[in-house]
Amino acid sequence: MSAALQNIQFDQGPSGRWFFVAHDGKQHEHVMAVRSFPVAAPEEGIALVDVDGKELLWIPHLNQLTEAVRAKVLLAMRQREFMPQILKLYGVSSFVTPSTWDIETDRGRTNLLLKGEEDIRRLSASVLLVTDGHGVQFLIRDLAQMDRYSRKLFDRFL
Repeated sequence: MSAALQNIQFDQGPSGRWFFVAHDGKQHEHVMAVRSFPVAAPEEGIALVDVDGKELLWIPHLNQLTEAVRAKVLLAMRQREFMPQILKLYGVSSFVTPSTWDIETDRGRTNLLLKGEEDIRRLSASVLLVTDGHGVQFLIRDLAQMDRYSRKLFDRFL
């Protein structure tokens, strides 16, 4: 563990805003934890940045932090990010767009509006990013791991 990652504090103040105390004792208020590659490498390349976006600390990998600090950094990132994962596709209103999809996500069951096939982006062989009509991005981490019915419905749009 590098010296910059030893003896740091990262916590939430009474107002709910995050603060960071560097190994030299200097405290920074209104800090955000930001992933460099949220889909491809979610545990690598995390930056703690101030309110102006200036990098205060670079974290090459989350496993280089103590367990307590790592848990708080993960919580801060979850609070900041909103990218539900699609786990199951129950049905679609039609196979032409716009189409309403009935889906199960890691945050519960919901519907999304797919305006066009171009709103489905393939990031790798098995990772997809689906943007709904309201701009919310949904992640499919591994299409091959989804149930057969969901994959069959997705294939109609790919």
